[in-house]
Amino acid sequence: MDALKQLTAGQLKENAPEIVIGDTVKVHVNIKEGDRERIQVFEGTIIARNGSGIAETFTVRRVSYGVGVERVFPVHSPNVVKLETTRHGRVRRSKLYYLRDRVGKAAKVKEQIR
Repeated sequence: MDALKQLTAGQLKENAPEIVIGDTVKVHVNIKEGDRERIQVFEGTIIARNGSGIAETFTVRRVSYGVGVERVFPVHSPNVVKLETTRHGRVRRSKLYYLRDRVGKAAKVKEQIR
């Protein structure tokens, strides 16, 4: 078990991003298309955090052309280039799955002044 922890300790990001549920973030993801690479930005609200250590993930949700889109990103993935927080949300839950059933302005998270 100690060997497994040492193996994953080298793969963890030292400057892991500060992830808070309810925040609106821009996730810069490295996309490979054939032999070319580009960076794609996915902007949305963090609705969940799962796992711990090397297997930690977070789920980002946005509405694109009237359709809800959710993506799960590993925190320590080398493909997640950058994570920018655009606004802080004021929430009282650890999982915001109830936003899936809401439409329009009801699906927004109130902003927290920090």
